[in-house]
This record gives sequence, structure tokens and C-alpha cells, in this order.
Amino acid sequence: MVRIGELAERTNVPTRLLRYYEEQELLAPDRAANGYRDYAEGTVDRVVQIRGLLDAGLPTRIIKQILPCLDNPCTIHVTDATPELIASLERQREQMDTRIRCLTRNRDAISAYLDAARSRTATARFGGRQTTRRRS
Repeated sequence: MVRIGELAERTNVPTRLLRYYEEQELLAPDRAANGYRDYAEGTVDRVVQIRGLLDAGLPTRIIKQILPCLDNPCTIHVTDATPELIASLERQREQMDTRIRCLTRNRDAISAYLDAARSRTATARFGGRQTTRRRS
């Protein structure tokens, strides 16, 4: 079991925010006899998932509904998927896809820059000569 302070440290999420996630029913810790929160080890991953979904722009009310799908997609039970919820999730997914495309372009640009910088540094290091290793 993990206490709230350790969970906060391991996930880099403040304890106040973890308590908020509990209020929103995104986390459900056990309570020790002294009233302290005890979280299962898997809660670390759950908090990382919650942070990722929040960072992607999903509101907690939607996160609450899709969290069970993250644990075991084979046991998805949809009970209250209104047309509004479905439309909202479709919009959220499209926004995520847009962010992913942007992040991919940015990552590729950084990779190209790093490749060019490394090549230039290697060329400068060898006085502008291209060198090859000889096999012995």
C-alpha cells in the first residue's frame, strides 16, 4: 500500500490534487484504522493516466466514465452513454489527434535539428574531414 505523500512524490502530483481526484471519484483509496489513505500500488499508474487525460483536455466528468476502459477494455460496460457524451468524446478524440500530429511534427523537427547539430559537431571535431574507422 502507498500513502498519499508517497503517491504524490512518485507521480509528481500534489496531495491536494490527489484529494480532489478522490472527491471526483477518480481514485478510491482504502482507509487505515487511523483514517489515513492507503492506495494500491496500481494507483500510481492510474494517477499518470488521469494526468495524461487531463493534459489532453478531457474534463474529470468524462475521465470518470472512461477510466474503467483503461483498466480492462474487455470489460467495458456502457450504461449512460448519451448522444451528448458520445459527441463530446468524439470532439475530444479529434483534439487529441490534432495534438498528436503537432507533437509528432515537433518531435521530428527536433530530431532533424539534433541530427544536423551532431553531424556539424562531428565534422568540426575532425577538422572538416570525414573519417571512417578501419577494421583490424
